[in-house]
Amino acid sequence: MRAGQVRCGHCHTVFDGVAALVSLAPQAREEFAVDEFMHGPPTVTLRSSQALQPVVDDAEEAVTAADQAELAAEKAEATADPALDYSARFSWQEKQERRLVPSWVLALAVPILLALLAAQALFHFRDAIAAHWPATKTTLVRLCAVAGCEVHPVSDIAGLSIEASDLQADPAHRGLLILSSTIRNRVPYPLAYPYVELTLSDNQDQVVVRRAFAPEEYLSAAADPRSGIAGNSEIAVKLFIDASATTQAGYQVYLFYP
Repeated sequence: MRAGQVRCGHCHTVFDGVAALVSLAPQAREEFAVDEFMHGPPTVTLRSSQALQPVVDDAEEAVTAADQAELAAEKAEATADPALDYSARFSWQEKQERRLVPSWVLALAVPILLALLAAQALFHFRDAIAAHWPATKTTLVRLCAVAGCEVHPVSDIAGLSIEASDLQADPAHRGLLILSSTIRNRVPYPLAYPYVELTLSDNQDQVVVRRAFAPEEYLSAAADPRSGIAGNSEIAVKLFIDASATTQAGYQVYLFYP
């Protein structure tokens, strides 16, 4: 793709990789090796170290200098051309420097991100914050009016308990059952009204019918389902159930949040 131009991973120098290709094909071995000792003992010729240096006259030295200057000019011309600027195109150091974010951007982004994180935590835990710190509820309600949300009582089923329950047949109406139950909030802050699940069973303790009642179904008309059960208080639940189509011998009351 780059016409053979590659970069050294050690010194980052760009060179022609096609010209530096090395063949990895196995070399053909001579079938018959020549025994050098068949021609007698080897002869060693001693020469002066100066005799091994190549003799270069002034003309050859001038030609070599000219060739080097020509190669340097071609390299500079290739670097100046944007289409052939492989050094800048493949330089990971220059790309890394371009990605560096100015320090003032980071200094401005950190407080903004912290503010967004605090706002997100305030949005998700607004119910628990209003329950544990009632003084903040007014401010949270105002903020929710702008953000389009609402502040509700906390849904903590572990803070609720059934203090008493009773299921009796209505003597004035055949097949009508009256469920009376007392739900207590054991924590010091308001809790959301739970769902009440009633299960009727037969003599073999098999489920005959099961029904869940929403807060709107067992609260009186004067009660606000959004207000919740006040802290350390209890409410009385009374339900009239038509069980004329079933035969039951036992019951069970269970509280839960959907």
